[in-house]
Amino acid sequence: MRAIVKSAVCLAALAGMVDGVALAAPAVTVQPWGKTPAGQDVKIITLTNDHGMTVRVITYGGIIQSVEAPDRAGHVQDLVLGFGTLDGYTKDSAEGGLFFGAMIGRYANRLAHGTFTIDGKSYHTDLTDPPNALHGGKIGFDKHVWTLVDTKKNAKGASVKLRLVSPNGDQGFPGTLTTDITYTLDENNALSLHYQAMTDAPTVLNLTNHSYWNLNGEGSGSIENEILQVNAERYTPTDSTSIPTGELAAVDGTPLDFRKPTRIGDRLRSDFAQMVYARGYDHNWVVDGAYGKAPRPAVSVYDPASGRTLDVSTNQPGAQVYTSNSLTGKYVGISHRAYRQTDALAIEAEHYPDSPNHPSFPTTELRPGQKFDYTTIFKLGTR
Repeated sequence: MRAIVKSAVCLAALAGMVDGVALAAPAVTVQPWGKTPAGQDVKIITLTNDHGMTVRVITYGGIIQSVEAPDRAGHVQDLVLGFGTLDGYTKDSAEGGLFFGAMIGRYANRLAHGTFTIDGKSYHTDLTDPPNALHGGKIGFDKHVWTLVDTKKNAKGASVKLRLVSPNGDQGFPGTLTTDITYTLDENNALSLHYQAMTDAPTVLNLTNHSYWNLNGEGSGSIENEILQVNAERYTPTDSTSIPTGELAAVDGTPLDFRKPTRIGDRLRSDFAQMVYARGYDHNWVVDGAYGKAPRPAVSVYDPASGRTLDVSTNQPGAQVYTSNSLTGKYVGISHRAYRQTDALAIEAEHYPDSPNHPSFPTTELRPGQKFDYTTIFKLGTR
């Protein structure tokens, strides 16, 4: 939690003011946050900076539990959907497979029929979205307690590193895989997620974060009035089961053309076949520019009501943008309000869906001696 300085105006001037409160320098704290049903201890790590932003991460699932940031008037709100207790993640929402704020692996997004081939040998993972596998099997990275490796802070920001070792054969995937994720909150209100992984045998890997964003505040209702821009001339069309056809199609002339800032709700109810399949937006865009190098601009969101902006940059090849089409009101979040369709926008920077079964797509194979090394940055601001 941010420290409150109640007295000296000079300290307020140095630290910055939000909601009339002077803020301390970047900080990181670690606290217990309950036990899983299996009795494993879970911790919550709080990252703060001196500009009114707070990020909380829990070791269960590597979940981003909350992201608090000021609006144009300096009023601080939580901007991601989530729950105030561990049970919300381990029991309640886990039944729905909605992955609130979670780290996704080993394979984010879908694998056709749960099957892939490496070096001529076929492997299979459970069908969690029949007839396909979704987000890494029945017990993916989102359902494990990650190890807290370390925390750091300095004048430029605060960070925490989590680690998960996935054994050979886990959910059907070959190789023992060691994954590190470092969450860093800097002095520019940017939250970076740095993914690193290594394997001892050839495998496939696709990692992302599945936070649901609402820039007008968690529980505030639909994001249809938010303005979206996606820096992509192409996307990967799918069949009716959300598996890519293999084509990289132009967005021009389709409801998926967000090359210019466009209100999300303007074409949300289009009869375009891709929109009907997904019941809204749930598509992978091919981010313009070279991947695997420095993060480049991918997705931008602006909320006219609050004035908040979110700029997402990544060195992953694609970005899945999802209008929370499967939220039905079954789950109630921190605000004590039910979450419904279009109440948030998930922005999942990742490799393309079903890449192992499409040789023309950027490879998701990882081999011994190679390092999976990608970064996605979520930068909050106002205007």
